[in-house]
Amino acid sequence: MLKSSYEAAFQTQRRLFMCVQNKTNCILFPELFAKPIHANFDQDLASSDGGALLLKAADRRIGLTSAMGNCLWDRRQTSKVKHGLPELLAQRIFSIACGYPDANDAARLGHDPIHKMLIERDPVKGLPLASQPTLSRFENAVTRSDLLSLGEVLADKVIARHRRRLNRKARRIILDLDVSHDPTHGQQQLSFFHGHYDTRCYLPLFAF
Repeated sequence: MLKSSYEAAFQTQRRLFMCVQNKTNCILFPELFAKPIHANFDQDLASSDGGALLLKAADRRIGLTSAMGNCLWDRRQTSKVKHGLPELLAQRIFSIACGYPDANDAARLGHDPIHKMLIERDPVKGLPLASQPTLSRFENAVTRSDLLSLGEVLADKVIARHRRRLNRKARRIILDLDVSHDPTHGQQQLSFFHGHYDTRCYLPLFAF
């Protein structure tokens, strides 16, 4: 009983403190403009990645992440799954596209309303996104057959896109394949020494 009363009082004080803090006004550039510019930081659910919704719109039109996610074989126990493979793949792709390449960033993006919307979750009431350990297990569980399926889906989408762009008049579409040197430092997983570049590196293959 005493513990419950203490927790209730603490939460009340915390809400009051946050309310006072959130109502603080910041006056920007008072010496530059005749009228002051006020910034209010009183929005509980805010995100700095609003532009990612344009990526989501483009992806929905192309159907890329959904097609790639659906070609993966989920080997996990169904009763213990909280995040489907299409969601994990989409979360990882959109995070990288927004400038968060490390899976560790999932800890602070898990409740971001924009990133929830990117994987079709309610920005307010939706479940948090997958954590870093979940993303790491997902990345390490992908097999060679999964990678082959992902490559086939990606190639099909690229070819279909060019067909629509050229109004089905193209008889031949040429894809230029090239690698990119991505040096690594330390004992990075799956990095190997490359004689031409004289360093340990990743060597991803790109198609243009």
